[in-house]
Amino acid sequence: MSAATVSQSHHPLDFEPSQLDRHVYSSRRYRATVDVVTLVSIAVLLLYVLPGTLIVPNLTYAGRPALLLCLLMFAWWCLARLSPKLLLVGPQPIRWFLGLYLVANVMSYIAGMLRGLPTQEANAQNFAMLQLFQFLGAALIVADGVQNWDRLNRLLRVMVYCGGFMAVVGILQATLKIDVSEYFVIPGLEVKGGLVGFGTRGDEGQFRIAGTTTHYIEFSAVVAMLVPFAIHVARFSEKKLQRYLGAFCGFLLAVANPMSISRTGILALALALIIMVPIWSWRLRYTFLYIGVAAVVSIMMVKPGVLGTIKAMFLNIGVDPSIEGRTNDYEMVGHFFDQRPWLGRGPRTLLDDPVRDTILDNQWLYTLVTGGIIGVIALLALHIASITLAVIALRRTKVDEYRHLCVALISAQAVAVVVGGTFDSLYYTTFAITLALFCGMCGTVWRFTHPARTVRTATARRS
Repeated sequence: MSAATVSQSHHPLDFEPSQLDRHVYSSRRYRATVDVVTLVSIAVLLLYVLPGTLIVPNLTYAGRPALLLCLLMFAWWCLARLSPKLLLVGPQPIRWFLGLYLVANVMSYIAGMLRGLPTQEANAQNFAMLQLFQFLGAALIVADGVQNWDRLNRLLRVMVYCGGFMAVVGILQATLKIDVSEYFVIPGLEVKGGLVGFGTRGDEGQFRIAGTTTHYIEFSAVVAMLVPFAIHVARFSEKKLQRYLGAFCGFLLAVANPMSISRTGILALALALIIMVPIWSWRLRYTFLYIGVAAVVSIMMVKPGVLGTIKAMFLNIGVDPSIEGRTNDYEMVGHFFDQRPWLGRGPRTLLDDPVRDTILDNQWLYTLVTGGIIGVIALLALHIASITLAVIALRRTKVDEYRHLCVALISAQAVAVVVGGTFDSLYYTTFAITLALFCGMCGTVWRFTHPARTVRTATARRS
C-alpha cells in the first residue's frame, strides 16, 4: 500500500483511550479474542459454504446456522445500546433508516393481525419478523461494531474468499453435473425440503446451478455483487498472497455468474462493473478487459453452449414464459393493492397455498402487496441512505483504497435495487444477509471518514 494509505489506516485517533469503566480503558486498535469481525466472519463462512437449505433440526428456514448467529448479533447490539457502560456514542445515520424499515414492517405486521389471519399467514408473518431481526443484526453490528479499517478489510477478504468457494461449487456443478453441496451436510443439521439440485433452461440441454444458495437467480446475483469487492481485495491487500487470492476469487465469481443461466445475474454483473469503471485507471480498465476475455473463453471451454443460451434468452425476451409469468401477476398485485394500499396484507402473507409463498419474481411488487406504500418507501429509503453514506465517505477521503471501497458499496446497493425488480430478492436469505452486511458497511465507512472523534471512534460511553 502507499504511504498515505498506511497513514490513514493507522489514524492517531485510533490510539486514543476511551474509558469503559472505572480504571478500564480501550481503543479502536485493541483486538479482542472474539470481536465483531470475528463473529461476522464466522456467519459469512456458514452463510456461503453450507447449503442454504441446511438448518438446525425442527426449525424453519430461519434456522440456518448463519441466520441464528445474525439473531445473536442483533441481541448483542441491543445490549450494547441499552447498557450504560457499553452505549456507543456519536450519530450513525444508518441506524435511523434501519429503524424506519423496522417500524414499517411492525406497522404492517400489526395491520395484518388486525384483519384476522389464518394460521398459515400468521405463521408466515412471524417467520418474516424473525428474518427481519436477523437482517437488522447483521447490518447494525457491522455499522457500529467494526473497530477500524484493518478489521473491515479482514471482513471483506473473508467475504471474497468464501464467495470464491461458493463459485467453485457452482462451477463444479456446471461442469460435472454433480451437486457437490451434498457433501457439505454437517451431522447434527438437517436438510429442509431437499437440496436445490439443477434446473433445465434452454433447448440445448443446458441446466442451471445454484452453488450453495437456495435459488439459481440468488446465486448469480450474490456472485455479481461480490465481484467488485474481489477486485478491491486484489488491488489493495497488503500481502501478495492476499492480492493473488482476491484476483483468483474475482475470476471464479465472474466465470460462475453466467453458469446459473440467469438474465438477472448478467444484468447485475454488468451494472456492478459499469459503476466501478469511472474509479479505475485506464491501465486497470485494459487489464480487466483482458481478464474478461479470458473469462469468456473459460466459460466456452468448461460449459459449451451456455453463452448461446444466454444470448437467446435476451433476444427472445418477448416470448419468454418467465417474462409472461411476471406480467400476468400485475392484475393480482393491483387487486391486493387496492384492498390495503398503505400497510399491505402483512409481511410475507401472500400465500399461493396454505404453506407456500406466492413468487412474484419482483421484490418491489411483493413489498407493495405485503407492506404497502409505506413498506416500499422504507425499503427504498434504506437503499438511498446506504448509497448516500457511501457517497459522503467517498467525497471525504482522498485515499484510493477507501474511495474504491466506497464505489464498490454503491455498486452493491445499485445492484440490489435493480435485481429487486427481477426476483423476490429478500425472500432468499443468502442474498438478504449479504445486502445487510453491505448496508452496515456503508455506515462503517461513513463513520471512519467522519472528522469528529466521538463519531469516528464510536467508543463506549463513560460509566
